[in-house]
Amino acid sequence: MGIGFRNAKKTVGRSPGYLPYTKEDTKHVDWCIGKNIKIAVIPNWDGRNDEWKIELNINKKIHTDPKVYKDKEALAKMYEYYKYYYDKYTKTNK
Repeated sequence: MGIGFRNAKKTVGRSPGYLPYTKEDTKHVDWCIGKNIKIAVIPNWDGRNDEWKIELNINKKIHTDPKVYKDKEALAKMYEYYKYYYDKYTKTNK
């Protein structure tokens, strides 16, 4: 006997795919999350399935990049934003 997972409908969602990250990328992401800067790729619900936007959550204030990106381009831009904020705040504190 089971609890019904076999008959449950599979949910289909959007995914921008996968973009390999480097050690530098993880360093930037880790530093930013520690400073309450979070950046995410979110679907552009008004557009096609391969369109994405970048959402920046900085100290619980949400900002959205107005530009629309394609799949891997959005992931690359997310890492670019992480690097930008890492560089901005670590270089001014030196």
